[in-house]
Amino acid sequence: MAQEIERKFLVEGDFKAQAYACSHIQQGYIGTKAGRTVRIRIRDDKGYLTIKGPAGKAGLSRYEFETEIAVSDARDLLLLCEPGIIDKHRYLVKSPDGEHTWEVDEFHGDNDGLVMAEIELRSEDDTFLCPDFIGKEVTGDRRYYNGHLRANPYKSWAK
Repeated sequence: MAQEIERKFLVEGDFKAQAYACSHIQQGYIGTKAGRTVRIRIRDDKGYLTIKGPAGKAGLSRYEFETEIAVSDARDLLLLCEPGIIDKHRYLVKSPDGEHTWEVDEFHGDNDGLVMAEIELRSEDDTFLCPDFIGKEVTGDRRYYNGHLRANPYKSWAK
C-alpha cells in the first residue's frame, strides 16, 4: 500500500528565487468524507486521479493512490466536483543539503494570500533541513488540507 508521509509549514519570506521549477495546478474533490478524499487534478497539461485515506493521529502519513488520466477526462471530471476549485502555483525548492525537495504552494482565488510548503519524507522520523523561508509547522492541522480549503477558503478565516 502506498503511504504518503509529509509535513506542512507556512511560508514566511521569499522562496521564488530558490525555486528550480514551477507548475500551475487546479484541483477539485469528488468526495471528502471522514478524511477520505477523491481528487481530480490538472497540473499544467496532465490530468490525475488521486484517492487518499484518513491521516494518522499526528497527521504525518496516509494512504495515497494516484494515477495519470487524460487531461480531457480531468477537465470533464472537474465539472462533477464539489463546489470550490483549488487554484495554485507549485514551486519546487531543494533543501539546503539537497536531500529533499520542498513543494511550495502559492494559492490563488478564494485562498489568495496563503503560501504553504510541504516536504515528503521516507519515514515519520526522517530528518531534514529547512530553507530560510519555512515558518510555523501546520502538519495535522486540518484547516490547511486542500480538501478543507476548498470548502472553507482562507479568505473566510478570521485573521
